[in-house]
Amino acid sequence: MDEKIQMTQDGYDKLEKEYRHLIDVEKPENVAALSAARAQGDLSENADYDAARNRQSEIEARIQEIEYIKTHCVIVNISVDTSKVSLGSLVTYQKDGRNATVKISGTIEADPLAEIPLVSNESALGKGLLGHSVGDKCHIEAAHPYDVEIVRIERTL
Repeated sequence: MDEKIQMTQDGYDKLEKEYRHLIDVEKPENVAALSAARAQGDLSENADYDAARNRQSEIEARIQEIEYIKTHCVIVNISVDTSKVSLGSLVTYQKDGRNATVKISGTIEADPLAEIPLVSNESALGKGLLGHSVGDKCHIEAAHPYDVEIVRIERTL
Protein backbone atom coordinates (compact mmCIF):
# COMPACT_ATOMS: atom_id res chain seq x y z
CA MET A 1 0.00 0.00 0.00
CA ASP A 2 1.29 3.44 -0.90
CA GLU A 3 2.17 5.88 1.86
CA LYS A 4 -0.31 8.77 2.04
CA ILE A 5 1.08 12.13 3.09
CA GLN A 6 -1.43 14.47 4.74
CA MET A 7 -1.23 18.11 3.68
CA THR A 8 -3.33 21.22 3.92
CA GLN A 9 -4.28 23.02 0.71
CA ASP A 10 -2.01 25.89 1.76
CA GLY A 11 0.93 23.50 2.12
CA TYR A 12 0.19 21.92 -1.26
CA ASP A 13 -0.01 25.35 -2.91
CA LYS A 14 3.40 26.31 -1.46
CA LEU A 15 4.87 23.02 -2.67
CA GLU A 16 3.44 23.58 -6.16
CA LYS A 17 4.90 27.11 -6.21
CA GLU A 18 8.34 25.74 -5.28
CA TYR A 19 8.00 23.06 -7.98
CA ARG A 20 7.12 25.61 -10.66
CA HIS A 21 10.05 27.81 -9.56
CA LEU A 22 12.46 24.87 -9.85
CA ILE A 23 11.15 23.88 -13.30
CA ASP A 24 10.65 27.36 -14.77
CA VAL A 25 13.50 29.35 -13.20
CA GLU A 26 16.20 27.35 -11.45
CA LYS A 27 16.54 24.52 -13.96
CA PRO A 28 16.96 26.86 -16.98
CA GLU A 29 19.41 29.05 -15.02
CA ASN A 30 21.40 25.94 -14.15
CA VAL A 31 21.49 24.82 -17.80
CA ALA A 32 22.87 28.25 -18.73
CA ALA A 33 25.48 28.02 -15.95
CA LEU A 34 26.56 24.58 -17.17
CA SER A 35 26.89 25.87 -20.75
CA ALA A 36 28.95 28.85 -19.61
CA ALA A 37 31.22 26.60 -17.54
CA ARG A 38 31.71 24.18 -20.44
CA ALA A 39 32.67 27.10 -22.67
CA GLN A 40 35.61 27.82 -20.33
CA GLY A 41 37.41 24.75 -21.64
CA ASP A 42 39.08 22.08 -19.46
CA LEU A 43 36.39 20.61 -17.19
CA SER A 44 38.75 18.59 -14.99
CA GLU A 45 39.71 21.57 -12.82
CA ASN A 46 36.75 23.86 -13.49
CA ALA A 47 35.15 24.91 -10.19
CA ASP A 48 32.25 26.65 -11.95
CA TYR A 49 31.41 23.43 -13.79
CA ASP A 50 31.61 21.36 -10.58
CA ALA A 51 29.37 23.84 -8.75
CA ALA A 52 26.82 23.85 -11.59
CA ARG A 53 26.79 20.02 -11.72
CA ASN A 54 26.27 19.86 -7.94
CA ARG A 55 23.42 22.37 -8.17
CA GLN A 56 21.92 20.39 -11.04
CA SER A 57 21.86 17.29 -8.79
CA GLU A 58 20.21 19.25 -5.97
CA ILE A 59 17.55 20.67 -8.29
CA GLU A 60 16.75 17.29 -9.86
CA ALA A 61 16.58 15.58 -6.46
CA ARG A 62 14.17 18.19 -5.12
CA ILE A 63 12.01 17.99 -8.25
CA GLN A 64 11.77 14.21 -7.84
CA GLU A 65 10.99 14.58 -4.13
CA ILE A 66 8.18 17.06 -4.84
CA GLU A 67 6.78 14.82 -7.59
CA TYR A 68 6.72 11.91 -5.14
CA ILE A 69 4.95 14.02 -2.51
CA LYS A 70 2.40 15.28 -5.04
CA THR A 71 1.51 11.75 -6.14
CA HIS A 72 1.29 10.42 -2.58
CA CYS A 73 -0.42 13.31 -0.80
CA VAL A 74 -3.94 13.68 0.47
CA ILE A 75 -5.30 17.19 0.84
CA VAL A 76 -7.04 17.36 4.20
CA ASN A 77 -10.06 19.61 4.29
CA ILE A 78 -9.83 22.03 7.17
CA SER A 79 -13.01 22.07 9.19
CA VAL A 80 -14.54 25.30 10.46
CA ASP A 81 -15.22 23.47 13.73
CA THR A 82 -12.95 24.90 16.41
CA SER A 83 -14.09 22.61 19.20
CA LYS A 84 -11.19 20.18 18.73
CA VAL A 85 -7.61 20.47 17.49
CA SER A 86 -7.10 19.03 14.00
CA LEU A 87 -4.86 19.53 11.00
CA GLY A 88 -4.90 23.24 10.14
CA SER A 89 -5.73 24.37 13.68
CA LEU A 90 -4.04 27.42 15.13
CA VAL A 91 -3.58 26.40 18.76
CA THR A 92 -2.61 28.56 21.69
CA TYR A 93 -1.51 26.54 24.69
CA GLN A 94 -0.04 27.31 28.07
CA LYS A 95 3.07 25.68 29.45
CA ASP A 96 4.67 26.75 32.72
CA GLY A 97 2.53 29.90 32.83
CA ARG A 98 3.53 31.04 29.33
CA ASN A 99 1.40 31.02 26.19
CA ALA A 100 2.64 29.71 22.86
CA THR A 101 0.85 29.46 19.53
CA VAL A 102 1.47 26.86 16.84
CA LYS A 103 -0.28 25.73 13.67
CA ILE A 104 -0.82 21.99 13.25
CA SER A 105 0.36 20.98 9.78
CA GLY A 106 1.24 17.89 7.81
CA THR A 107 4.76 16.53 8.16
CA ILE A 108 5.91 17.93 4.81
CA GLU A 109 4.72 21.44 5.74
CA ALA A 110 6.29 21.51 9.21
CA ASP A 111 8.47 24.54 9.87
CA PRO A 112 9.27 25.11 13.54
CA LEU A 113 11.18 28.31 12.67
CA ALA A 114 8.24 30.05 10.96
CA GLU A 115 6.81 33.20 12.54
CA ILE A 116 3.99 31.01 13.85
CA PRO A 117 5.65 27.59 14.10
CA LEU A 118 4.14 24.92 11.85
CA VAL A 119 4.14 21.77 13.97
CA SER A 120 3.73 18.36 12.33
CA ASN A 121 0.67 16.33 13.22
CA GLU A 122 3.11 13.44 13.75
CA SER A 123 5.42 15.31 16.17
CA ALA A 124 5.15 14.79 19.91
CA LEU A 125 3.42 18.16 20.40
CA GLY A 126 1.14 17.68 17.38
CA LYS A 127 0.07 14.20 18.51
CA GLY A 128 -0.45 15.45 22.05
CA LEU A 129 -2.74 18.30 20.96
CA LEU A 130 -4.79 16.56 18.23
CA GLY A 131 -8.37 15.81 19.17
CA HIS A 132 -8.33 17.92 22.34
CA SER A 133 -10.48 20.93 23.21
CA VAL A 134 -10.03 24.31 24.91
CA GLY A 135 -9.37 23.77 28.62
CA ASP A 136 -7.96 20.26 28.13
CA LYS A 137 -4.69 19.44 29.81
CA CYS A 138 -2.54 17.42 27.43
CA HIS A 139 0.45 15.28 28.28
CA ILE A 140 3.15 15.58 25.61
CA GLU A 141 5.20 12.40 25.23
CA ALA A 142 8.54 13.88 24.20
CA ALA A 143 12.13 13.05 25.18
CA HIS A 144 11.38 15.11 28.29
CA PRO A 145 7.58 14.75 28.75
CA TYR A 146 5.61 17.82 29.75
CA ASP A 147 2.03 19.03 30.19
CA VAL A 148 0.21 21.86 28.42
CA GLU A 149 -3.27 23.33 28.63
CA ILE A 150 -5.12 24.40 25.49
CA VAL A 151 -6.17 28.05 25.74
CA ARG A 152 -7.59 28.74 22.25
CA ILE A 153 -8.29 26.94 18.97
CA GLU A 154 -8.75 28.86 15.73
CA ARG A 155 -8.98 27.90 12.08
CA THR A 156 -6.67 29.24 9.44
CA LEU A 157 -7.70 29.86 5.85
